[in-house]
Amino acid sequence: MEPTETARRGTAERVRDVIERLGTERDVWLSTAHPDHGPHQVPLWFLWDGRAVWMCTGAASAAVRNVRTEPRVRLALPDTFDVVLLQGEAECFPDREAPDDAAEAFAAKFGWDPRAEEEPYLYVRVVPRTVRAWRGVPELRGRVVMRDGTWLE
Repeated sequence: MEPTETARRGTAERVRDVIERLGTERDVWLSTAHPDHGPHQVPLWFLWDGRAVWMCTGAASAAVRNVRTEPRVRLALPDTFDVVLLQGEAECFPDREAPDDAAEAFAAKFGWDPRAEEEPYLYVRVVPRTVRAWRGVPELRGRVVMRDGTWLE
C-alpha cells in the first residue's frame, strides 16, 4: 500500500471538513477507561447536533459503567487517513429522559428509536473540548482545530 499524498489544509478548512464529517458520518469509536479494568473501546452510531455528539448504548454496558466512574472520553471517526479525534466529558441520559430534540433526531437519522425498546438504553452526550484533525504526515503539525471548546480559525 502506497501513501497517499495530500495538500496541507489550513485550520479553517480542517474545521469545515470536520464539521461536515460530523454531520454525515454514521459511526464513531468511543474510548472509555475504568480505574480497575483499564481501557474499553466500542463503535457506536452517533448524531452531531452542531454542538455535541449523541450516542446510544445499553444501560448496563461497560461503556456506561466506565463513563459513570470516569467521564473523560475520546471519540474517533473510523477513517485512519483522514483522522478526527474528539475529547470531552460524557454525560448520560436515560432513554426516556433524553432531550426530545436529540432523541427525535437520533431516531430520524437511524430509523431506530431506543426509547421504544424493552431493554433500557442510555443516550451519551459528549460536548467536545478538544478536536484534532489531520490527513497524513503533512498535517500532523497544527492538528488541533478545537481548544477549550472553541473552534480555531
